[in-house]
Amino acid sequence: MTSPFALPDRLAAKADPALIAEDEAQFAAIEASLAASIADLTARLEAARRSEGGSGQFDGQHAADRDRDIHRLTNRLQTLRRYGLDLCLGKAVGQDGGTVYIGRIGLTDGKGTRLLVDWRSPAAEPFFGATHGDPMGLDSRRRYRWTGPRITDYWDEVFTADSFTGHAAALDDQSAFIASLGTERSERMRDVLGTIQADQDAVIRAGSSGALVVDGGPGTGKTVVALHRAAYLLYSDPRLGHHRGDVLVVGPSEPYLAYVSDVLPSLGEEGVQTCTLRDLVPGGAEAAAETDPETARLKASADMVRAIEPAARRYEQPPRRGLSVETNWGDAYLTAADWADAFAAAGSGTAHNEARDQVWRELTEIVLAKLPEDAEVSEDLLRRSLARNRELVAAFDKAWPLIEPGDLVAAFWASPEFLQWCAPHLGDADVQRLQRKDPFAWTVSDLPLLDAARQRLGDPEASRNARRREAEIASEREVIDRVVEDILEAGDGNVEEMILLKGLDLQDALVHYEDLETADPDLLAGPFAHVVVDEAQELTDAEWQMLLQRCPSRSFTIVGDRAQARHGFTESWTERLERVGMGRIAISTLTINYRTPEEVMAEAERVIREALPDANVPTSVRRSGVPVAHGPVADLDAILDEWLAAHADGTACVIGAPGFAPPPRVRSLTPELSKGLEFDLVVLVDPDGFGTGVEGAVDRYVAMTRATGRLVVLD
Repeated sequence: MTSPFALPDRLAAKADPALIAEDEAQFAAIEASLAASIADLTARLEAARRSEGGSGQFDGQHAADRDRDIHRLTNRLQTLRRYGLDLCLGKAVGQDGGTVYIGRIGLTDGKGTRLLVDWRSPAAEPFFGATHGDPMGLDSRRRYRWTGPRITDYWDEVFTADSFTGHAAALDDQSAFIASLGTERSERMRDVLGTIQADQDAVIRAGSSGALVVDGGPGTGKTVVALHRAAYLLYSDPRLGHHRGDVLVVGPSEPYLAYVSDVLPSLGEEGVQTCTLRDLVPGGAEAAAETDPETARLKASADMVRAIEPAARRYEQPPRRGLSVETNWGDAYLTAADWADAFAAAGSGTAHNEARDQVWRELTEIVLAKLPEDAEVSEDLLRRSLARNRELVAAFDKAWPLIEPGDLVAAFWASPEFLQWCAPHLGDADVQRLQRKDPFAWTVSDLPLLDAARQRLGDPEASRNARRREAEIASEREVIDRVVEDILEAGDGNVEEMILLKGLDLQDALVHYEDLETADPDLLAGPFAHVVVDEAQELTDAEWQMLLQRCPSRSFTIVGDRAQARHGFTESWTERLERVGMGRIAISTLTINYRTPEEVMAEAERVIREALPDANVPTSVRRSGVPVAHGPVADLDAILDEWLAAHADGTACVIGAPGFAPPPRVRSLTPELSKGLEFDLVVLVDPDGFGTGVEGAVDRYVAMTRATGRLVVLD
């Protein structure tokens, strides 16, 4: 094979065969194994796709297993084809002389020899976690820098004095690492497997029990560490991996989701759900901002979310009067106690609109028990008959109606009496403030309430579909019954087989379930085994309830910086999270800024400390040599033209210029939408116009620290 090393002339000393011959032999073995693995996986995938998936009830499990195999094989193939030799991140040499090569995935040759150890495995931990204070049994480690399919640099780090001589030409680990931080950015965040530092690795490999807060200022790698942690947990935690539990990643904005969209797939994880808080509620993307701060504050409390429960219970009260029910098989009298028994049949935790069907079935059984003993009627037939009893249906609909979640929440903003009854913690003035002319004009502050209502009530359309599906199944069974009866009366066919066909199990085999209407699953409804929340300092107590409801295990990775909270964050993380209902809480603090140059960070620090003197400002590890520039707004186009001409790659962002039409490779964003992103060049337009107080200072601080190379401030 051609050597994967393509070192520039200035690194000629690193091309010494004594330094790279072992690696070249290893890469030859990896290349051969990759080719064999791709051929084998391709053949297995084609065979799986050709196999019969089945369509009947009895081979449904086979079809599901086949689909899982196809999904697994496809993901593995995508990973192998995506990378090739650059699956290898580096190698660790133990003090016992053993060498372990670390990969994005594990790889074994045809003889069972381990060529690459998965980066998430315990055997790979020393490669990422070793320090000079704690070498974790290592003598040295080597990291590669890949440019496409070739190694254009590598660097070694030694942990024992005896190892220095053999690695002298490659001992530039810190300078190479720092240089890698300054490389030009793309439109997608990259994974950091090649440069994970010990403090970051400790966060990635922390256990999944409870909530882990990853606290750190701009540029500390919080986001990318959290995403790597999700991939690590999917591999190492038996509760999450192999479809045992799902992971949800919640980000602050659509630009953020687009920016990080490639990280988890590059780590071999394709199935993780990602969303913003707005996405959790159907139609949430269209919700307007809440213009009144006091209204927003009132809706942000967990008490408002809890008001949904009494609101729903108000529509689950059994009638207090009895009712005479006439049927074709006799009459039955439903007492108030009968109504109460039927309503008590609703399963605990079952959504209101779904529980309604349970109550109706129980009501049918009560009526059936009250009919004369000689009445010959099945429960299915009686249920269909009762559904046409207008008086009974009207009484039932009034006592336990189908409710749209939006209707329940809108009633809060249209009826002061209803709101006061459901939310007694509100004062009269608060109740009046929350009333509005159009109760259905949803704002972002309404979304947690709409979500809670949807969870508590369920989808009324799903309930209607379920009843239609039940009716269609019953209709198909009636057809089968009639056909069998006709054959029996005619004397055709095997009588024993015809009688057996009247059994429900065999009828189920004949019913065409696949043709019946079913609702599309809500992929964001949960439950999830683990949730990653970025920019978590911005979440209100009400918004936290949206996430807690979806993660019963309370297993969270919570990413944030109190100094970047636009509306202030005066509590500790522990105080905030305990108040919203989180259980076990651990905090890991990252203090090193790997992204923002020292020149930019020094100016940003002054901005934030004026508003928040105790802000957790991280320490930058590198200088760019480029001071922060200032100028008039009229220079904007010239600055961008100059930068684009000088940089064939990389990205830039203009922050604070609404309506500006950016050229290619340049974005135009608000400070809020720039959170979580990074750019080679950042141009701030009229930063004083971002606002006053904490919110204005935070917006300026966030915008300034998006820069990885150059910052320009235009006034």
